[in-house]
Amino acid sequence: MRTKVNENLFKDQPFYVGIDNHKKNWTVTILSDTYEHKTMSQNPDAEILAKYLQRNFPGGVFNAVYEAGFNGFSSCRELNELGVRCIVVHPADVPTTQKEKVQKTDKADSRKLAKSLRGNDFEAIDVPDPKLEADRALVRQRFRVMKDYSRTKNRIKSLLFQFGINIPDHFTKAQTRQLTREYLNWLHELPIEAKSLKQTLENYIAISKTQRGDLLILTRQVRELSQTDDYRNNYYLLLSIPGIGATTAMYILTQLGDIKRFPRMDDLCNYVGLVPSMHNTGETIHTGKMVRRGRKELKIMLIESSWEAIRKDPALMAKFNELSKRMHKNKAIIRIARKLLSRIRYILVNQQPYELSIVK
Repeated sequence: MRTKVNENLFKDQPFYVGIDNHKKNWTVTILSDTYEHKTMSQNPDAEILAKYLQRNFPGGVFNAVYEAGFNGFSSCRELNELGVRCIVVHPADVPTTQKEKVQKTDKADSRKLAKSLRGNDFEAIDVPDPKLEADRALVRQRFRVMKDYSRTKNRIKSLLFQFGINIPDHFTKAQTRQLTREYLNWLHELPIEAKSLKQTLENYIAISKTQRGDLLILTRQVRELSQTDDYRNNYYLLLSIPGIGATTAMYILTQLGDIKRFPRMDDLCNYVGLVPSMHNTGETIHTGKMVRRGRKELKIMLIESSWEAIRKDPALMAKFNELSKRMHKNKAIIRIARKLLSRIRYILVNQQPYELSIVK
């Protein structure tokens, strides 16, 4: 006769679950405060894991963790809804020994996650709500299509250079960068004898036209998104900052989400990646390049906006000139980008438009 399990057998006892997730399976390690229950492989389904925990450890308090990656935050949200407190961590924050680097297995990764969770060694990353994540995907898509469009334009120039075809001087950089009608007509009419070369050039032109059309559609969709109640007010506040355009403003808003989740300016700079690498030994401190961690696209946009801002804001220009006396201009503009980020944070927190020439 089967004995009924007491529903409070593990009442309030904590359990720690490390999930090494892949597309076709999850490797899961389950720990308590005193022992390791097991490491197992299961289908990538949050409901299966939640039912297993509730069936085997009735009354327990379940905590789970997995690394941010291809599967986003849907599993985290589902586990939380099913009663399993789940967090997502940055892969670079997971402590790793040299042995684990050279002998990497799914089992070792899941055990490592569970042990670090039990030791409270993790700082969880922010999990956006589904709508913000969807808005973020749309704005990122425009950025990626724009990058593809730029690559295609550069490939056309490279092809011409490769075969010794010079672009006439009357075509300015702006015309070749925007692929104006006059420039495209000149490309079509080039007297190219080699059939394959002609076809290659025509293919690149056709691809560029398709990408440009897609980019116009996405730009319109992003602008429509900016006029919704969730973004309209903050969108116009950001547009008051010199150098911040429409799509850059939307990228900032969708990427940062609630600005108040960054209690300090340093937290925001670390999130974006506008901080230098540092090595301190004894009395010697070495400061290096910017850390690779952070939102690369947002970092690029802020630096590009900073070049425009110093031309329009006398206070930022004065600071840039001061910095340029003791460092390269490319390093000086990164410090201006940090100041621009500080101003972005200020106007979003205080809901005040930007004022030129104000130094704070």
